[in-house]
Amino acid sequence: MKIAEVHVHQHGLPVRGGPYRVGRSEVRFLTTTLVRLVAENGLVGWGETCPLGPGYAEAHAAGAVAAIGEMAPGLLGADVLPVPLHRRMDELLHGHRYAKAAVDIAAHDLLGKHLGVSVSDLLGGAVVDRVPSYFAIGVGPPDDTARVAAEKCAEGYPRLQVKIGGRPVEEDVAAVRQVWEVVRGTGVRLAVDGNRGLGTRDALRLSRDCADVPFVLEQPCDGLDELRAIRPLLGHPLYVDESSTGLDAVIGAAATGLVDGFGMKVTRVGGLHPMRGVRDVCAARNLPHTSDDSWGGDIIAAACTHLGATTRPDLLDGVWIAADGIDGHYDDERGIRVESGHIEVPTGPGLGVEPADGLFGAPIASF
Repeated sequence: MKIAEVHVHQHGLPVRGGPYRVGRSEVRFLTTTLVRLVAENGLVGWGETCPLGPGYAEAHAAGAVAAIGEMAPGLLGADVLPVPLHRRMDELLHGHRYAKAAVDIAAHDLLGKHLGVSVSDLLGGAVVDRVPSYFAIGVGPPDDTARVAAEKCAEGYPRLQVKIGGRPVEEDVAAVRQVWEVVRGTGVRLAVDGNRGLGTRDALRLSRDCADVPFVLEQPCDGLDELRAIRPLLGHPLYVDESSTGLDAVIGAAATGLVDGFGMKVTRVGGLHPMRGVRDVCAARNLPHTSDDSWGGDIIAAACTHLGATTRPDLLDGVWIAADGIDGHYDDERGIRVESGHIEVPTGPGLGVEPADGLFGAPIASF
């Protein structure tokens, strides 16, 4: 089966209840980029990539469109198979993994539909039919953060992530301690995510002042060199998120003992095919990780959920989706939802979700 057409769409996603604050970034509106692949036999596959604004990572919506447009003419006639497709994309364009991820996800959707199997089957087979999720609480006043933590704990989330950074570290310490007071004894696990928003001094201060609070500290500083500098001095397990820019970076961090786990983004590493490699490296080293993305609708949410369903349950820290920050679904009937802190794995061929006809309007580019 070969690619006959490539269509690119963009769709606005206002941040419900915004702004959403992470590290030093604040977002109120995001533009997601969608790829629609049409095969020679008429089958259609959908992919998606939605960077969390240009200040979060080396990715932005306009860049996704440009990168896909650069590759698209050379993808016509390509086999819809992950390995040769990635080789073709790498020949056509160096880097820009977040844009390649949308093509990768669309190809998995298309291949699953062609074979009559789910994307989780293509990734090796689901081991569960329901995956744990977690709720990410944006940077805010400590009292508000603790209130949201209590609400989400009551809703059944097994894990909460507290965003910190971009403000005096004393406020971060207060937020973490107040959250701990409301979840202590519930069994809810905590992650504290700096999104690169702390310097080494403040990261160490946070760990020291919260020494009695059990949590994993996720990407407090900007870059692996800073993380290496503080690693021996931390009193908490260290996770890497933004610095896990590809399978090579994950292998290096795992092999050197730098990290105790990963906050992984499907589009950051280039899609489901490379994320399968990340999953297997983590399994080999017994490293827990998440199966997330930075933002996006039902398509990227379905991709993250399928990957999470194939992960060793004891190593899956959760699947995060942006559904709480988005109004509505691309697929009203089968859209990806969090219920009681968990997500049902989509059934049916491919991703298991299908955007409503005409939802994204006319494509902004077609090849």
